[in-house]
Amino acid sequence: MTIKDLHEKGLVLFDAISGSRAYGLATDTSDTDKKGVFYLPRDHFFGMEYIPQVGSDRNDIVYYEVGRFAELLSKSNPGALELLATPESCVLYRHPLMELFLPEFVLSKQAQTTFSGYAMTQIKKANGLNRKMRTPEPEERKSLLDFCFVPDKARTIPVRNWLAASELREEHCRLTRLDHTRGLYAIHYDPADTFGGLTAGDQIRCSSVPKDSPVVAYLFCHQDGYEMHCRRHREYRDWLANRNEERYRVNEQHANGYDAKNMMHTIRLLEVALRLFQTGRLEIVSDNRVELLSIKRGEWSYDDLLARAEQLIRETDAAAAISDLPAEPDRPRIEKALVGIRDVLYSGT
Repeated sequence: MTIKDLHEKGLVLFDAISGSRAYGLATDTSDTDKKGVFYLPRDHFFGMEYIPQVGSDRNDIVYYEVGRFAELLSKSNPGALELLATPESCVLYRHPLMELFLPEFVLSKQAQTTFSGYAMTQIKKANGLNRKMRTPEPEERKSLLDFCFVPDKARTIPVRNWLAASELREEHCRLTRLDHTRGLYAIHYDPADTFGGLTAGDQIRCSSVPKDSPVVAYLFCHQDGYEMHCRRHREYRDWLANRNEERYRVNEQHANGYDAKNMMHTIRLLEVALRLFQTGRLEIVSDNRVELLSIKRGEWSYDDLLARAEQLIRETDAAAAISDLPAEPDRPRIEKALVGIRDVLYSGT
């Protein structure tokens, strides 16, 4: 199922411009993001091909299946709630059935936790860009052998260095496991035979040895460190291949060690939550454009932004405590609305 399929088969229930253009924060270089809601053909829904979400490769266009959308609303998911509150100027299409999801069903004090929690997660993610920018991963991924060490009294020596210092060749080494240990192996050496090396791809190469084969040293393999390196290297290469060059250029210029656009939307999200508990309405168009765009330009330090976020969370907590909103979304009424939508959609099929 593709985005093209959704439109050509008339499966779209809600279609809207999202992101900066919906929040009133667009600039000349802003992309046009889209989000929406669709429903599955009857055979897909009742069969074994349920598809909860359809999106583009860059994830700048995302459509939620109506059941998944209802589920997200019942959990006060910030993205789903903001989609429901899209300003009319950004709504491209709204099926009349979407009117069954009323704001009073979904707005609740539960948003205090979900909005703040999501914002703090994004703050950490934004700062994580610093590592990618300042400590890039090498072009070539390290091998498992780079994470193997030989204990030597109170220290460890990289196994490559140990081999060189001992004037031994890796291909003449055999490894045997040591019982009741993790990552520790005995090294046996036989210059008259060749065994293929200490590792085989991403695994330690172990083999049997004669009972009287002497142990020349022990080898420790830091498998967890190797797997972490592989994950970081993969994430870095993916980021390098898919990063938004204009966004990267801005972040590199301000040199504050965070993703400025990410932080702008984090502060914006917390301001949306605060207004929700102050007014009882979810309004996503920002009334703080000047300050938010200054964050996007990287004019704030990370510490100042963190302090601003923590202040907004405290204010949101205080506003939520005296808000008239219910404690949780009205799940039975959300479910009833969903059932009603499906009844209409599948009644003629």
